Amino acid sequence: MVEAERTQLPGYIRLTRSGELEERAGRAHEVLRDCVICPQECHVNRIEDELGFCRTGLLSTVSSYSPHFGEETPLVGRNGSGTIFFTNCNMRCEFCQNFEISQCGVGYAVSCEDLAGIMLRLQDRGCHNINFVSPSHVVPQILRAVAIAADRGLNIPLVYNSGGYDSVDTLRLLDGVIDIYMPDAKYGRDDVAWELSHARDYTVHMRAALVEMHRQVGDLVVRDGLAVRGMIIRHLVLPGNLANSEIVMKFIAEEISRDSYVNIMAQYHPAWRAAEGGRSPVLAALQRPITAREYEYAIRCARENGISPAFS
Repeated sequence: MVEAERTQLPGYIRLTRSGELEERAGRAHEVLRDCVICPQECHVNRIEDELGFCRTGLLSTVSSYSPHFGEETPLVGRNGSGTIFFTNCNMRCEFCQNFEISQCGVGYAVSCEDLAGIMLRLQDRGCHNINFVSPSHVVPQILRAVAIAADRGLNIPLVYNSGGYDSVDTLRLLDGVIDIYMPDAKYGRDDVAWELSHARDYTVHMRAALVEMHRQVGDLVVRDGLAVRGMIIRHLVLPGNLANSEIVMKFIAEEISRDSYVNIMAQYHPAWRAAEGGRSPVLAALQRPITAREYEYAIRCARENGISPAFS
């Protein structure tokens, strides 16, 4: 994490003024006709409201929005991170702690104009950034909404807060638009990712996505204690080291950066399907919180790979 030296407007403002952001939004919209926005690659026509894995048609769906004070310290500041929680998800984590939103579909459909209005209201409330939570399946809608909001005065950083299961082609449409990427690096093994999150080839897609994100924005940059650009990586410690933290930390150190801002999270508790018990030995292992020793092991894995974990 480094300290920024000078003020710079977010890149999406320049892209809006040149017309490129609207052009990218148009290209992304066309992808919805045979949707491959995320690695699930459902090939449904979302413009006609056909539903694939994410159960989202043409319009994005929002569960809630507000200043949020539970995010990483560089995002929160004094007035909070302006979080927009999108309903549904391109993963189905058996232990999701926000399952009402991600799995049960709690929320309401919003037009791109309405989504732009939400961003501007959060900015008016003094939020330091706009934080898109679970955005991987609604990138076309986000692009168009940002173009509208930027024309109306949006000028704070944008945060892409995802599960890490992202398409590199889609991320390239966000180059210069997103200021701060905040992906999960959930798993080190694909078989565990499939059983726990129903995400095919998760590690392949996650690794490629994080490399692309880092190429776009680099390590985290802060100014006066607030993040202005860069990358924050989250890693949730799971019982029995199901996340394979040693593999994840080695990847971050060798293929991303040893200076990465890595938040190793200890807040796992059994939720959603994991709270119901064991349809398999892996799910049965999720029926308890993590131990102090398991958390300390993940921290040690980071440090042995030259990473200094962040504690937010």
